[in-house]
Amino acid sequence: MGNIDRMYQVIKKPVITEKATNDSIDRNSYTFRVPVDANKIEIRQAVETLFEVKVRGVNTLRVNGKSRRRGWRAGRTAAWKKAMVTLADGYNIEMI
Repeated sequence: MGNIDRMYQVIKKPVITEKATNDSIDRNSYTFRVPVDANKIEIRQAVETLFEVKVRGVNTLRVNGKSRRRGWRAGRTAAWKKAMVTLADGYNIEMI
């Protein structure tokens, strides 16, 4: 049971943007928000286990935080990690 809990911690949520949606249509690639300390092997295992698909490749990148202001207060948004998961031919993930 502990292993499946880690899978849900690795895949936080899907990234639903215009570019990510076009990638899912054109390249059969899906984008997820993952923890900063997650590696490609963990991401691959999590996607294959949770969605019952075969992963062909995983690309990751870190998104740095941006400076933001609210009135006189200045701060930064948190840095996060994005994973683009390409699936093998014949597999897909149903996203709403």
